[in-house]
Amino acid sequence: MDFFLLITGLLGLWLGTELTIGGALAIARRHNLSEFFVGLVILSIGSDLPEIAIAIDAGFKSLGGRDASGVVVGSSIGSVVAQIGFVLGLGGLISYLTLPRDFIFRHGAVLLTATVLLFVLAFDGTVTRAEGLALITFYALYVIALMNGGNKPDEVPGTIAGGGAKSWTLLCVGLITVILGSEVTVNSVVNIAHAFNISEALISVLIIGLGTSLPELSISISAILKKRNHMSVGNIIGSNILDTVLPIGLAAVISAVSVERHLVFFDIPYIFLLTCIVLGLFLARKGVGRPQGVIILSVYACYVLVKLAQF
Repeated sequence: MDFFLLITGLLGLWLGTELTIGGALAIARRHNLSEFFVGLVILSIGSDLPEIAIAIDAGFKSLGGRDASGVVVGSSIGSVVAQIGFVLGLGGLISYLTLPRDFIFRHGAVLLTATVLLFVLAFDGTVTRAEGLALITFYALYVIALMNGGNKPDEVPGTIAGGGAKSWTLLCVGLITVILGSEVTVNSVVNIAHAFNISEALISVLIIGLGTSLPELSISISAILKKRNHMSVGNIIGSNILDTVLPIGLAAVISAVSVERHLVFFDIPYIFLLTCIVLGLFLARKGVGRPQGVIILSVYACYVLVKLAQF
């Protein structure tokens, strides 16, 4: 039953995110907001609603005495690895992905810095409230820098609604669905972990991490098919920066988050290594095509095999 609830929760997170993003994009179009704002703020934050909702829900559970730290950290780390490993690698198989060198240096440096910051704060096995606030502040400063440095482009992505009452309804229904989906997902993972004596973090890394990456996969594939590769890769990079710091930061502000030792000394360094490989391929080959996509997917597959061996 818990496995069924887990699948139901993940589907609810995906559906709720799709509705929320659709409504938000329509409202943004109605108010003539730039594609820059839509792509790097609305899409990045909107597509990460599952991770944010799960983190907040798990944080309150920990505050109530039922520690769900493994779900918070596992889903965050799993999502980062799945996005930059699976989603980006798959994108490279579909089309040749490119990025401006200045984007790679600026945003890639932020992503690597975020990873190092998480490693340093989690080194002692706990992310405290003060450290959680530091993670949130880091992301807030990044968004402020984005907004101050952005240029307004000529067009805005298409939407599924016109920006009126229907859009606000979609937005509200989507948010409610995400909240309910996160509650079901967290509860089912905790119950499965206890029933089979498996680490909550391990289940979260492999299942929730991949499942909550479905919105990014949908957005990226759609952008690639529309020949908007920059938006596809930009969304993944922006989303990974958010996933690295914000979910764990939000949960830690609610209640201190404990981080398992193997996550600190294997998973977070693996994220750093995988990010370096991906950025290096973009710089060395001036883009990611099928050969590079295979390399990235292979590195991701190795990670999954290592995690499966821990069961």
